[in-house]
Amino acid sequence: MSASTVSDPRPKSKRESLRSFLVVPLLFVLAYFGARGGLENVEPGSGAALALALLPVPFFALLIYVYVRAVRGMDELGRRIQLEGLAFAFPIALLIVFTAGLLDLAGFHGSQDWDLPRLWPLMLLPYWGGIALAQRRYS
Repeated sequence: MSASTVSDPRPKSKRESLRSFLVVPLLFVLAYFGARGGLENVEPGSGAALALALLPVPFFALLIYVYVRAVRGMDELGRRIQLEGLAFAFPIALLIVFTAGLLDLAGFHGSQDWDLPRLWPLMLLPYWGGIALAQRRYS
């Protein structure tokens, strides 16, 4: 059999889900940073500001959909690792948000780099850490 007649052993759905898992987050990140850049150049409270603020929302909703589909396609161990990662990350994310909110209310407003809208990437770190801990535990 020649190399051109051998098909990819992975099912098409796995290839498509991998593509989705790469493309959809990229679309969200591009929409988010496009919105951030645009918001700095429009009048606050305007229709354009509202449209820009909502621009990343459908992409994030699509990202959630892709993530849930991926988890549903995992075996029990993969699901358990994801659950442990989320169980580790969710309370830490809450801690970050409520601490930042209370500091903001107390008058300690974030500088340009540490204000509330820029905190969301910090919530990814505990999730990735939880995933790494769970994978290490089960390997």
